[in-house]
Amino acid sequence: MTEAEQAGRPTGTPEGTDVTGGTTGGDGGAARGGRRLVALFSVAAFAYLLDLSSKMLVVAKLEHHDPIEVFGTWLQLDVIRNRGAAFSLGETMTIVFTIIASAVILVIARIARKLYSLPWAIALGLLLGGALGNLTDRLFRSPGGFEGGVVDFIAPAHFAVFNLADSAIVCGGFLIVILSFRGLDPDGTVHQD
Repeated sequence: MTEAEQAGRPTGTPEGTDVTGGTTGGDGGAARGGRRLVALFSVAAFAYLLDLSSKMLVVAKLEHHDPIEVFGTWLQLDVIRNRGAAFSLGETMTIVFTIIASAVILVIARIARKLYSLPWAIALGLLLGGALGNLTDRLFRSPGGFEGGVVDFIAPAHFAVFNLADSAIVCGGFLIVILSFRGLDPDGTVHQD
């Protein structure tokens, strides 16, 4: 009987991996999970810093100026302060959106402890970076104290004005939907429905 069979794994299955591709807690699984956390936080930091720097730039250079046409009237850069959610809905509920963003960050932190999937790390990193970007605005932009207006500046024709944090959140959410439909879980296992 081989070592793999004695350990309860089929022959050819790497140590630290179960039959479904998840980890069994061996050293290989810990290293793999650590790399996924690095990927999650790297993607989150990149999305957050890109969002933060773009907002600082457009506030310094474009706020209180006429919109800049990127592609005629089809796409413009036009700075607004959005105290609501997407499409400026719920502008009187800024504190609620701040709490929701904080909850999203906590949920991602909880999921990250069991993260062994690179695609999930990327998706959650995008969500985390976007949530942190908009949460920073709500906490520190005027009037501050959980009621700050989010800086939105990407203005396509006949659509809502948004920012790079919103884009990261949408891309992360879209990736999560695809991963869920494909049956891939954050722990790296694949389930069949």
